[in-house]
Amino acid sequence: MTNKTDQDKTPGTPVEDIVDISTQAEEKEDLQSQLDKMKDQWLRAVAELENTRKRAQKDREDALKYAATNFSRDILGVYDSLARAADMIATVDQASEENKGFIDGVNLTLSELNNIFGRHGIQKVDPLKQAFDPNFHQAMFEVPTNDVEPGTVVQVMQIGFTIHDRLLRPALVGVSKKAD
Repeated sequence: MTNKTDQDKTPGTPVEDIVDISTQAEEKEDLQSQLDKMKDQWLRAVAELENTRKRAQKDREDALKYAATNFSRDILGVYDSLARAADMIATVDQASEENKGFIDGVNLTLSELNNIFGRHGIQKVDPLKQAFDPNFHQAMFEVPTNDVEPGTVVQVMQIGFTIHDRLLRPALVGVSKKAD
């Protein structure tokens, strides 16, 4: 008596074996193709994750670097007032003991504000006698003259400021033009 399981173990006809091998080869190619596709997707996902990590790191660094930008813009008015006060000191009687304390206070406050600006990467843009640069200067008027090259800053109405590599406030300037 033949056992049914013994018949299942017997090899089929050679044609069936060839078809079976052919089908297995196609399945293997299909699986290899799927594997290659998955590897590619995985590599792309890893690269995207790394790019996202780098972008997030740069965003954090920029946030720290430029966190004080709005506050800095607001404090520039205070700087301007102190600078004007320091300029006016030349007209005050500096020999007077009463004036000496005031003068020292204004100068020390302005000096401290300059130190704070320096610690936070805030730099002055004072372009007198430099070529006009629309990235850092705002032309308020033109001055006809032949003494300097046209396009040279001949007067600074208000100095500008940068924070690291970004403009906080442009310098307000008068620019030379060729005299008629």
